Amino acid sequence: MAEPEIPDRFLGGYAQILGEVADTGRRLTRDELEARRALGRESAEAGHQLRALVRLHLAEARAAWPGAAKGSDPAATDAVLAAVEQVVDAFAEGFERAQRLTVRREEAARREFIDDLLYGRSDLGRLAERATRFGLRLSRAHAVAVATGPEAYTESDAVPRSVESALLARFSGRKILLTTKDGRLVCIAPGSQPDVLRYFAKQAHAATDGGQVAVGRPHRGPGGVVHSYDEALEALDLAQRMGLDDPVLYAADLLVYPVLTRDRQAMADLVRSELGPLQQARGGAEPLLHTLSVYFDAGCVAAETARRLALSVRALTYRLERIHQLTGSDPSDPMHRYSLQTAVIGARLLDWPAKEL
Repeated sequence: MAEPEIPDRFLGGYAQILGEVADTGRRLTRDELEARRALGRESAEAGHQLRALVRLHLAEARAAWPGAAKGSDPAATDAVLAAVEQVVDAFAEGFERAQRLTVRREEAARREFIDDLLYGRSDLGRLAERATRFGLRLSRAHAVAVATGPEAYTESDAVPRSVESALLARFSGRKILLTTKDGRLVCIAPGSQPDVLRYFAKQAHAATDGGQVAVGRPHRGPGGVVHSYDEALEALDLAQRMGLDDPVLYAADLLVYPVLTRDRQAMADLVRSELGPLQQARGGAEPLLHTLSVYFDAGCVAAETARRLALSVRALTYRLERIHQLTGSDPSDPMHRYSLQTAVIGARLLDWPAKEL
């Protein structure tokens, strides 16, 4: 594709300046240099390429050379070359200033949009209009993945840049938005393309040295992104409270937990009723509560539970019997197991016994 023609006004009397320099040997004045910077800013704002603009200046210098350089006069030639250097340098300085300002404005607009999008601020209709500028069509379903690592990240850090490079290389042309928020990596992708978020999770887990990633469910509309983002954050919070160490968590697989705590008072009553007596044990409730948690995670298999706890099967059996004595519920009895396991999950969700219920 041919480059757009650059108007002569961006030269701004350049040939005349060269002629005067050749005649007098003077350098450019402060006002002339500022005028060159202004032309550089205007050309950048008009969308022209710096390379083409420099080429235009050199071509103009070449065209004016026979008259400006006074034949083979070395002094005139040196003065003209110095003037060309001054002009191009000032022009490029103005051009680069305008570009940096544009980048800052674009970044500020992008950050404001992301904040509004993830916090559900702004009019939803206006938000959907702004989203098209960043490649998102919010009328469709989107899902959000959030990755956390050992440290807080910003967009200029190496980790986000490496993850973004990997995504762009793999999914060039896809409508993906990658950013950072509150020190975490955030990826927004169409809900119909789960492979994008799976790949993001893989790359983020590796880049953050084993960090954890949570993926929200796809939801439609401008508010859908907020909903999916909140689900991902809740999954990360749940993983911390429950001790879930899976590298990738899917909100769809964890729906039972918010259901269990929807009636917080009822769950607190269950925990107090089923597990409260464990506080009478030597060392408090925590060691026996941990034993129950590992026992249920191991599928109620005594040998596997003992291995995970670094205990003998006999020592484990003693602990389970002690739990039975204190609570009146036998962990090995299917009739009692459901209530105990639900209470154990509730205790983790409510951070009991560290917090009073």
